[in-house]
Amino acid sequence: MKNTNLFRKMLLTNVFLLLSFNVMLGQKQHISLKDSIDGAVDLSDYLIYAHGFIVVPTIITEPALGGIGGAVVPIFLKKHEPVIDENGKKRFINPDITGGIGMYTGNKSWMAGAFRSSTLIKPKILYRVFAAYGDLNLSFYENLPNGADKEFKLNFRSTMFYTQWLKQFRNAKWSAGPQYLFLNSDITLPDLNLNLPPSFVKPKDIKSLVSQLGGAIQFDGRDNIFTPDKGIRIQSDFFWSDDAIGSDYDAWRVNLSAIGYYPITPKLIGGLRLEGEQAFGSPPFYLLPGINLRGIPAARYMGKTSIVTEAEFRWDLYRRWSLMAYGGLASAFDDWDKAFAKPVVYSYGSGFRYLLARKFKLRMGVDVAKGPEDWAYYIVFGSNWLR
Repeated sequence: MKNTNLFRKMLLTNVFLLLSFNVMLGQKQHISLKDSIDGAVDLSDYLIYAHGFIVVPTIITEPALGGIGGAVVPIFLKKHEPVIDENGKKRFINPDITGGIGMYTGNKSWMAGAFRSSTLIKPKILYRVFAAYGDLNLSFYENLPNGADKEFKLNFRSTMFYTQWLKQFRNAKWSAGPQYLFLNSDITLPDLNLNLPPSFVKPKDIKSLVSQLGGAIQFDGRDNIFTPDKGIRIQSDFFWSDDAIGSDYDAWRVNLSAIGYYPITPKLIGGLRLEGEQAFGSPPFYLLPGINLRGIPAARYMGKTSIVTEAEFRWDLYRRWSLMAYGGLASAFDDWDKAFAKPVVYSYGSGFRYLLARKFKLRMGVDVAKGPEDWAYYIVFGSNWLR
């Protein structure tokens, strides 16, 4: 009943925001919600002609955050025209995106923050900045000798800051550069005696400061950043944490990810995702590699190593409507000699997409997924593999 009331409030809020936005635009100029080619509902003109501003109300469906919640994301957009580089080739520039986020979920988690993603055009530098404060209630699991997992509900009060700066090469699909993460957290165990924390929580984790310096290199050859039809994106990155840069932890973390799309037929798009992450040293338990799959709650399976594979298919069934089918396998473990001692985690599911903004190739829809324990659903903006 509580989740139902929350959903109704979110729905009313979303309708109010959209109507208010419509009135604001209507005072300046008439912008049609129908596409000029097929007459279907389309938001392309809103995104292009809204003077760089749009409010995006979002439903949060992550099981680890209570399964239901809402966020309001005001976004400022600035569009750039393509430029001709010194090699004579046309280089497309992603729009500048500046925004904020306000979030509240069914288990009383909340967060407020701001972000910016932009391009310094002449020096060919892509950068991202994100800062936030959150009061989050998350579940973590301890492995017991009898083979069962015990759930512990922990509260995080955290200040977060992240930035990444990538220099594009002569071939602008390639880029590389530094990144930095700052995370200051106070952790409480609301349903436990603080003298009896789970074994994976160390005393210094209760009040901790993480400072991580790293780097990244990526190749991005996708045909668009929202819902690709073809192309691949490969990224390798690392983070180093040490008291020399103000961290309470001495650790390394290395990640490699690859995402690819291929048009099997004109109406059937296949996708494949491979990710692997390895931690070295003694990182905090909440930054250990985990399994990120639809149908698997965040932080449900964690270890010093994680390996994730997932495949999906999108069938463009009728006009702007598409059907989805997907499935994945993953494993998280501490030692390579016990890599698959536990059963491999699986998930599968289906969903649908609607081409919401044709000029941006932006699709939106819903996915329903089944993991080893339960069902979960997700509101998907762009792609579930959006990076």
